[in-house]
Amino acid sequence: MFNFYILILVFMNLKRKTIKKFSGITIIEMIIAIGIFTMGIAGFTLLFIKSWEINSFTLETGQASMAASRGVQAAVDSIRNARQADNGSFPIVSAEANDLVFYGNADDDAAVERIHYYYSQTQKTFYRGVTDPTADIPPQYPAGDQSVFTVATSVVNEVDDPVFSYYDIDNNLLSGPILVAQVKMVKINLKVNIDPNHAPDNIAIQSYATIRNLNEYD
Repeated sequence: MFNFYILILVFMNLKRKTIKKFSGITIIEMIIAIGIFTMGIAGFTLLFIKSWEINSFTLETGQASMAASRGVQAAVDSIRNARQADNGSFPIVSAEANDLVFYGNADDDAAVERIHYYYSQTQKTFYRGVTDPTADIPPQYPAGDQSVFTVATSVVNEVDDPVFSYYDIDNNLLSGPILVAQVKMVKINLKVNIDPNHAPDNIAIQSYATIRNLNEYD
């Protein structure tokens, strides 16, 4: 009888050790599993955020460059069709590195407007200003731009990288100060970058406009 109780006590002791042993392994395994799962979720989250940032930046860059490209094309079309003002003034008013003023039809009406394209380096924006002629005889063009429109944003041209370059009838590059009577062709050069500290590099948008209506002044 005594031996029977001893066997029972030994069996119960072994059972407790077995439970503790298996219980300890289960907790460790659970901690490891939770740790692996947490690291996996963290890695996936970081990957998702990084991918979202890259895709967002790429999309914004594409939108900015597309808008700038359309704006440059519209500017080229306007410059090509520069013409004599309604008061008889020469088609080109002034031609500078980041500022161009000329006469043309800005809105497809019967009047010839004064059109002003210029780049603000501080605002990193390329603008278009339009001034309508007065009803006087001969018509007059008030100083300043009556209406201003944004052509392109995130423009990062530096001082040594002008927006406008000018060429004579033989396609020779003109150096300043520019004589407007010599200008026959205009080059527009925009550098677009929504974040200069972020790759990729600047997106260059360039186009040329030969002024058609200057032949009568040759």
